[in-house]
Amino acid sequence: MAASLAACEAIWMRKILVELFGSHLEPTVIYCDNQSCIKLSANLVFHDRSKHIDIRYHHIRDCVQRRIMLLSYIPTEDQDADILTKALIRRKFEYHRGRIGVADNPYLIEREC
Repeated sequence: MAASLAACEAIWMRKILVELFGSHLEPTVIYCDNQSCIKLSANLVFHDRSKHIDIRYHHIRDCVQRRIMLLSYIPTEDQDADILTKALIRRKFEYHRGRIGVADNPYLIEREC
């Protein structure tokens, strides 16, 4: 479901970029820590185990098939989106904060001292 929502947002952003710059875009890579999701998106056959998934979430398969989106596996420990969605311990928070390019506010640090 999260990959489907990310695909919707990416399609919206891609349309804006194409309208603004008129260029052809390479497939958008969505990093996912769920290997089942990646396998379901690549496999176009419906199974008994996937019938509970609402049909609106299956559009990611179409995006992958048309090479608009690519789903790529990333281990949970390296998933930078966790900083925006989960409460993390300080060490993990600082690790992901550095990876996405957010720095400490030097004025705030001086003020606290």
